[in-house]
Amino acid sequence: MDFGVQVNLYRTDWAAVKASVEALEAGNWDSLWFADHYIPPGGGGDDAEEAKTAFEGLSAIAMAAGMTKKLRLGNLVLGNTYRNPALVAKIAGTIDTMSEGRFTLAIGAGWYQREHEAYGWVFPSMKERQDRFEEACELIRSLLRNQSPVDFDGKYYRLDHAQLSPGNYDNSKPIPIMVGGTGPKRTLRTLARYGDVMNLDGWEGQGMSLDYYKYKASILEQHCEDCGRDPAEIRRTLTVPCFLTEKASLVDQMVATYGEGTMAGSRQYIVDRIGEFKDAGIDEIMFGGVNSGDVKQLKMYETEIVSAFR
Repeated sequence: MDFGVQVNLYRTDWAAVKASVEALEAGNWDSLWFADHYIPPGGGGDDAEEAKTAFEGLSAIAMAAGMTKKLRLGNLVLGNTYRNPALVAKIAGTIDTMSEGRFTLAIGAGWYQREHEAYGWVFPSMKERQDRFEEACELIRSLLRNQSPVDFDGKYYRLDHAQLSPGNYDNSKPIPIMVGGTGPKRTLRTLARYGDVMNLDGWEGQGMSLDYYKYKASILEQHCEDCGRDPAEIRRTLTVPCFLTEKASLVDQMVATYGEGTMAGSRQYIVDRIGEFKDAGIDEIMFGGVNSGDVKQLKMYETEIVSAFR
């Protein structure tokens, strides 16, 4: 099983982010992930909160690529409504080439309305965002998996004999597309059709129970059957809020916030929970809830949890 960390880019400074990246690269970790927002989530239109730092996700991950040699890199996840998807594919090809094949293109439909208002972007309805997202994933997959020019005539996006160069670092291993979100009707169908990586996000308020994962996986497998896709082609990953603590009051607080499946508790509890997911077919765990620059916490997780699976 692989392990990664979603390093916080908000209400922090680059020195703290840099310290986390260096610790992950030096340690026994497999991947590094940044989110993608233009103002810190949760600001609610408050000027003081929105004035706090929010590093742009793709330029930050490109910088991290130059700081590292072994870590796989990606964003959890890019908002489709922030950029033209052909531009996203172009940036992905550049980062993947520069990092020698270490980039995952992870993208979702977009959700943060206030961010769109702040930057003057249209915030479409949920249906339109899902329509745009599915079309974007189809377009991106076409660009990444064709070494010849691509024409695309969608409702929202178009390509006229467009070719991605540089594209994948290794054309025999196209940049994997992670489809963010697990909505049963649209998002998991988009994943089945155009994605390569499933990511179940424990910040969604459902916690991270094994039954919840199995439920979502069963829906994905049905969509794969409907579109003639082998579900074994899709890598399974989890992003989890993780709190290593013996304090019952903190465990109760985290469970109340994130749901019964939240990984909050003793070392043995967390190791056992991860072991269950490994047995169920999960390939990678990405830890969240770690403050930028908290190298001590990263090393504790590495020693207490990651080492149990090496």
